[in-house]
Amino acid sequence: MAKRNKITVVGAGNVGATAAHWIAAKELADVVLVDIVEGTPQGKSLDLAQAAPIDGFDVNLKGANSYEDTKDSDVVIITAGLPRKPGMSRDDLLKTNADIVGKVTDEVAKHSPNAFLIIVSNPLDAMAQVAFQRSGFPKNRVMGMAGVLDSARMRCFLAEALNVSVENVTAFVLGGHGDTMVPLPRYSTCAGIPVTELLPKEQLDAIITRTANGGAEIVGLLKTGSAYYAPSLGAVEMAEAIIKDKKKILPCAVYLEGEYGINNLFVGVPCKLGKNGVEQIIEISLTNEERAALQKSAGAVQELIDVLGI
Repeated sequence: MAKRNKITVVGAGNVGATAAHWIAAKELADVVLVDIVEGTPQGKSLDLAQAAPIDGFDVNLKGANSYEDTKDSDVVIITAGLPRKPGMSRDDLLKTNADIVGKVTDEVAKHSPNAFLIIVSNPLDAMAQVAFQRSGFPKNRVMGMAGVLDSARMRCFLAEALNVSVENVTAFVLGGHGDTMVPLPRYSTCAGIPVTELLPKEQLDAIITRTANGGAEIVGLLKTGSAYYAPSLGAVEMAEAIIKDKKKILPCAVYLEGEYGINNLFVGVPCKLGKNGVEQIIEISLTNEERAALQKSAGAVQELIDVLGI
C-alpha cells in the first residue's frame, strides 16, 4: 500500500487547527498538530478525528507538544507566533516572532530534513526569511503564504461587485503582505476579460484599498483575534499543489535573486508550485508605476530584515 503523505502544522491556534481541518477534509495527508500548550493540539486533533466518521475522511490526526511525531513530514505549515498585543511595537512583535519561528524551524529541519516549509506567521515575508536562514534549506523548499490570501480577498470583492461566480474571477497581487501589497487590476480577469474593462477605476481603487486592509477589517469586526478560514486554506492550497504536483501558479512569498530587480529578499510574486516546491518564478512586465510600487513593498520588507539583522 502506498504510504500516505504527512503534513505537520505548527501552532494549534485558529489558523493551525483550521488548516488541519481543511487537510483532513480533503484527505490530503495525515496530520500532526504541534503546539507548546499542553492539551490544545491533542484535544483539537481528537475532536477532528471524531468528525472523520461523519464526513468520511480517512487520515490519521495526532496532537503533540514536541517534534518527534513530526518526523519525515512532506510539508510543514508554520503558523506559530504571537498576535500583536496592545502597547507592543511592531519591532517587539517582529523580534519575538522571529525567535519563535527560528526555534520551530530548527526543530522541523532536524526531524524532517526534506520537507517543504510554508510560513504563515507574521510579519510574513520577514518570517519566511528567518525560516530560510535557520533551516539552510534550498530556496525552492521555503515559501510564505500571503499572496493566495490577498488575491482571494480581491477575488471575493471583485465577484461581489460584478455579481458573478467567484470561480470566474482571477486576481493578481504582488509584493509584501500588508499595506504595501501591489494588486494589479490589469492582470485580474472575469472569465478572461480584464476587470479594467468591466468596472470603473473608482470602484477598482476602492476594491484595491479594501484588499490591502482585508486583515485589519476582519480584526476590527472580531475584536479579539484575526482571520483564519481563508489564511489556513491559502496555506493548504499551496501544500496541495506541491503534494499533488499540480504545477499550479500561485502568488507566494519566495526568495528572489534578481527577479523583478529584487535581491536576497522574500517578496510575493507568481510562482509555479509542484513536486519540487517553487519550480518557477514567473516574471511579468510591469508599468513604471507598478514597478515602483513593488520596489516600495520590497523596501518595507527590507526594513524588517534590517531590524532583525539577518
